[in-house]
Amino acid sequence: MLALLASAAAGYLIGTVPCADAAARLATGGSTDLRDRGTGNPGAVNAMAVLGTGWGGAILAADLAKGALACTAGRRLAGPAGAHAAGTACLVGHCFPVWNGFRGGKGVAVSLGHCAATFPAYLPIDLGVAWYVGKRTGRTLPGTAAASATWVAAGLLWWRKGWPNGWGPAPSAALPVSAAASSAVIMYRFLTSKRPVAAAAPA
Repeated sequence: MLALLASAAAGYLIGTVPCADAAARLATGGSTDLRDRGTGNPGAVNAMAVLGTGWGGAILAADLAKGALACTAGRRLAGPAGAHAAGTACLVGHCFPVWNGFRGGKGVAVSLGHCAATFPAYLPIDLGVAWYVGKRTGRTLPGTAAASATWVAAGLLWWRKGWPNGWGPAPSAALPVSAAASSAVIMYRFLTSKRPVAAAAPA
């Protein structure tokens, strides 16, 4: 239990690393806060609009790495259950970072890193569902919601069937539980995020 708690704590701390804030400071000399520009979200998509595609891509890669790193650390500390606990905690830390007044991103990129480390067998499906639904609707939220629901359903299926999971841990009950908890956090952030605050202008 202590190892599992340590995994969750490590995951949360990794999640709070402010990649988007650091990129905004580097790109604009500290004159731009992504929380006050564009959509108001300190994430990769808003950064692409406000700072440019290069900076947005770098933030996307950094957030993906955060999710994967947290799961790797959790797995070393407490095995497969630790990987799932750390991945979910990393997402919470990213969305609700204590250092920034609990005002973080929406967690989509972190969840992809989380999924890549703990459920690689499902990752191509996740990307496909999000892309297809997003393209059909023209909105990010429906694609994210569909991918999140499929993540949970696939976790249940892989666990019950005992299907192979690539380099990830063997499917267990922790897989769908972690997917459900992470999905709930992401959907909460989408549903409670504020509207665009200002027209985005590249720095």
